[in-house]
Amino acid sequence: MARAATTSDAFNAIAEPQRRDILTLLRTGERPATDLARALGMSAPQASKHLRVLREVGLVQVREAGKQRLYTLDARGLQPIHEWTGGFAQFWSGSFDRLDTYVQDLKQTRQET
Repeated sequence: MARAATTSDAFNAIAEPQRRDILTLLRTGERPATDLARALGMSAPQASKHLRVLREVGLVQVREAGKQRLYTLDARGLQPIHEWTGGFAQFWSGSFDRLDTYVQDLKQTRQET
């Protein structure tokens, strides 16, 4: 089966680690594209390509400010991802509960010996 284009949805867009890094940087607020490129050690054209994909799937917004393009995170686009991963919360909660029980059992065993 052919893989969906990276611009088809947020899941495909964030499959690229550098795009996730851009989103992480944008959590702190609006930043120019040149600043994002510099912070991630990539060229301006590389950063622009990633920003275009993120913009097309609705994860970032852009505004012009003179010669600069300023990008901001639009976390609403992450809602489908949040909803999907939320379905695994019960799994992780149960895993941590089992781990806690195991650790408590180990402590009990050590105290008895």
